[in-house]
Amino acid sequence: MKRLLPVAKLSLVALAWIGCAAPPRAHDARPPLWQVYEGALKGAKYVDLTHAITPSIPVWPGFGPATFGPTVDPKTQRPYTWAKDGFEATRYVLATDQLGTQLDPPAHWNPDYPAIDELPPTFAVRPLVVISIVDSVARQPGYQMSVADIEAWERAHDRIPEGSVVFIRSGWSKDWPDPALGTRRPFPGATLAAVRFLHEQRHILFHGHEALDTDTTATLESEAWLLKNGYTQAEGVANLDQVPESGALVVIGYPKFQGGVGGYARFIAICPPDWKHGVSVGELPESPLAKQPRPLHWDAKLGMRVR
Repeated sequence: MKRLLPVAKLSLVALAWIGCAAPPRAHDARPPLWQVYEGALKGAKYVDLTHAITPSIPVWPGFGPATFGPTVDPKTQRPYTWAKDGFEATRYVLATDQLGTQLDPPAHWNPDYPAIDELPPTFAVRPLVVISIVDSVARQPGYQMSVADIEAWERAHDRIPEGSVVFIRSGWSKDWPDPALGTRRPFPGATLAAVRFLHEQRHILFHGHEALDTDTTATLESEAWLLKNGYTQAEGVANLDQVPESGALVVIGYPKFQGGVGGYARFIAICPPDWKHGVSVGELPESPLAKQPRPLHWDAKLGMRVR
């Protein structure tokens, strides 16, 4: 059997949702993907799986924190301001491309494989699988997901789809943004056998986890195997307690830094319209966006703008 193209996969998911979305029009002449949007995606629930980047978020101590500041006019060395110039901009000094919720391309560990700007555009939308190891982590904080955990998920939900994204829910991020998370040991992860099973037996696109490393071995053997063999992974994923274990999609975005070996990422889960978390199109002002209760202002203590 031929593999389904991503558009076909998306259309099949949409058809599963049509029954609880708007009824299809008779002889609908709209382009098929617009019908998918109107029939399934517009009424879906959207959940952000991404941590905001600030100067104080957890980071591996070998990298160090970021620094934010106002952008200055190079001629006068004075910051641009809303009052004086009608706009403001921000200068980011980012100590690494491994901050917050991130996407690791294989070039992070192996220069022979693609960098962040070389990842295919087909990464954009995929079926989302969420495997929970929360109960095991509650008993053993350094628990590493096993093949048995994957098989248990499949007994409950059916076989993991080829080309999907698998996120491991561990509860590790419940203490985010405590900077101490960057050095807390032990932390939950995934065994090498588990990540190899996902890629070699289920042929997923990539896996992701809440922690900032893949596993707790001295050599980071799971991460090393993934990245040295052409696979990608996500780290620092958030809000996995707000998405279903099966049946959602994930939208994947990241900046296209030339030759980048890491990427600040944005992951959005698209959940069924009757899901208990998230927001749907039309529930919040979008265009124009609503004014906020308080204006942004610079907080010198926090080193960033706040409301």
